[in-house]
Amino acid sequence: MAITNPTVSNKAFVEKVIGADNYLDIQDNGWAQQYLPDLMEKEAEVYGKRTISGFLSQVSAEEAMSADQVIWSEQGRLHLSYECTMTDVTASTIAISKTIDDVAQTTDHGVRAGDMVLIAGGGQTVTARVTTATAGSAAIVVAPYGYAHLTNAGFVNGDDSCKLLVFGSEFGKGTNNQTKANKPVFTSHTNKPVIIKDMYEVSGSDAAQVGWVEVSGEDGQNGYYWYLKAAGDTKSRFNDYLEMVCIEAEKTVAASTIDTGGGDTGADLGGTEGLFKAITSRGHQSSGVTGTNASTDLAEFDALLAAFDENGAIEENMLFINRATSLAMDDMLAAMNSYGAGGTSYGVFNNSEDMALNLGFSGFRRGSYDFYKSDWKYLNDKSTRGGINAAATGGEAVRGVVIPAGVSSVYDQSLGKNLKRPFLHVRYRASNLESRKNKSWVTGSVGAVTSDLDAMTMNFLSERCMVVQGANNFCLLN
Repeated sequence: MAITNPTVSNKAFVEKVIGADNYLDIQDNGWAQQYLPDLMEKEAEVYGKRTISGFLSQVSAEEAMSADQVIWSEQGRLHLSYECTMTDVTASTIAISKTIDDVAQTTDHGVRAGDMVLIAGGGQTVTARVTTATAGSAAIVVAPYGYAHLTNAGFVNGDDSCKLLVFGSEFGKGTNNQTKANKPVFTSHTNKPVIIKDMYEVSGSDAAQVGWVEVSGEDGQNGYYWYLKAAGDTKSRFNDYLEMVCIEAEKTVAASTIDTGGGDTGADLGGTEGLFKAITSRGHQSSGVTGTNASTDLAEFDALLAAFDENGAIEENMLFINRATSLAMDDMLAAMNSYGAGGTSYGVFNNSEDMALNLGFSGFRRGSYDFYKSDWKYLNDKSTRGGINAAATGGEAVRGVVIPAGVSSVYDQSLGKNLKRPFLHVRYRASNLESRKNKSWVTGSVGAVTSDLDAMTMNFLSERCMVVQGANNFCLLN
């Protein structure tokens, strides 16, 4: 069965004009008819709640900042594990190439002489002791415990798919201690706020003119003055922009033609890193199929659990997903119930013929992880990401996002101390003199007179950015 979309006028006019799309006329003979129609003066709210804001209020916090950028550091891994290449298996020589997180680590690795290591690759695992680890060199020499050298263990030269794990050390009696210390490492990240602006203007004549249609809006405005609705809609749309910027924005790259230099007026653009881009750069992405096979869907979650096990292993996670993915998860979970023939025990398993049938699930537990799912209006609405996803190809459509619950401990370089914060939080510019969290002001000669302009101009401004801490614990569902 196909469902066709209705044709509905849904235009926001940049200029104040009267046309067929924003002027209500009587049909057929227009006003030139002898019978008075019954006019319903209340504007119908056909789209329900039109705003999409609210996601960040559930999963993040807001904090003020007084600088042009925010810098934070995140802990490195505690244990030493590397990717390596077999350079001379007869001499048991290995070259360290990078960490397991794909960070180049050739000459400043932490492997030292005397360390006991596990070496895995090519279907075999060998326990060995490091005999030589020269400072400033990527090459180390090991002595396998169970073999004369790595050739006997089955390794071959040039095998660059090997992994090495340091799990301890062994020293003889009366020997000196280690001569090289391993220092803790951290990763530093930075983001910058962007200035978001909008405005609405109405002439003094229009502000004093009453209409016959009673209007209302999400901002609580109501009455017979059309500018009330227009101003309220502008404010609601601006509030949505504050959230969408923190979700969708990204920084400029070198090839971009956006003017980022000089610091002159208008020449300091550069974007900011939003949630989706942060997860794409530093987190996980899953493109598993949903809705066709329960075992396949469950396999996607099992792969996700394995990725989380390799990182923070945070037990509770929130799923913010679109409608199709939500229904596919309901089908997947229902299929796991052996008493669900015909769907009669879908959802709540004590359904009776006299009660409403619950065909949905709010969450589930798999392994040691809890997942709580929620439909995300932003991904469903045709006028927001829902419409973009319908046209996206090549895995760029976003089905949802997995966000860890709880807080993380980070070192704040501005305050000079460790703080516990939600993994997501929004930073906005503010000081004792000026707060740019969500600023608005009115200018003109309508109402309070601030200029000789025969109009009222409502101005909106904010300066903010998103901070995504521990993106390795997040997953973007493509």
